[in-house]
Amino acid sequence: MRNLASILRIIALTAIAWGGVELLFETDPGQLAIIEFPKTLIFVGVILLVSIAIEVSVAALRFTLFRSLSVEKQEKFLASENKLANQLKAIFERLPKLLTKSRPIEEEGDIALDHNYDGIRELDNKLPPWWIYSFYASIVFAVIYLARFHVFNDYTQIEEYKAEVAQAEIDIARYKETAKDLITYETVTVLEESSDLEAGKKIYDNNCVACHKADGGGGIGPNLTDEHWILGGGIKNVYKTLVEGGRPGKGMVAWKNDFSPYELQQVASYVLTLQGTTPADPKAPEGEVWVEEETE
Repeated sequence: MRNLASILRIIALTAIAWGGVELLFETDPGQLAIIEFPKTLIFVGVILLVSIAIEVSVAALRFTLFRSLSVEKQEKFLASENKLANQLKAIFERLPKLLTKSRPIEEEGDIALDHNYDGIRELDNKLPPWWIYSFYASIVFAVIYLARFHVFNDYTQIEEYKAEVAQAEIDIARYKETAKDLITYETVTVLEESSDLEAGKKIYDNNCVACHKADGGGGIGPNLTDEHWILGGGIKNVYKTLVEGGRPGKGMVAWKNDFSPYELQQVASYVLTLQGTTPADPKAPEGEVWVEEETE
């Protein structure tokens, strides 16, 4: 019993640690925190190892204390342990009978009815208590339901459906505002965190310098440091150009299949930081001067 109890305690502590991680760390629907945040898996593993260490230490201490007892006291201790184990065993053995109220085969003659169909007898067994109480509970539920929705005219199913749909639309809109990979031309905004700009710079350095140069001065592609834009400036236009590509036959490809929407937002935000800088060998301006429209 001690070994089983130890295993159950270890499982319980590890499960609590895992559940705490899932509650404290926000993830996208359907994603596990221990997968999205690998470091949390280390935390859960540490809890598991500590739990095992505690159980081993307690077992060792228990064994040491037991060996320090006299023979008489050891026998009394083992007797008390066996008594507890026998009591638990007796409870588990009685459990099926308590749940079903069934009679043993030897007593079937006491509950046999006067119905005999070619040797097949009918017994007057009692219904299982769990079934009876479930039936009583269903009656109570039906009465309360009838009174609430048909006597006092609480909300109808149509009203409940409309309320849930309205709440779902609110939840979806709120999710779209914060979901990193649900970015559109209308919702994209400039990222200002240094970590986002560094990530955008890394992608730019690995994929864009061949055409625009490391300082954005332009080469095959246009100069990104001046105020002239071929396809429009600002975060929305730059993001759209990255997603869909530039003019046909001009070399600017669409990057939507290579990077996530959030990564493209990082690149677009970094590109805008090049505005107003002084490149070593700037290319002549192309396109028109772009001025962002003022919003009311």
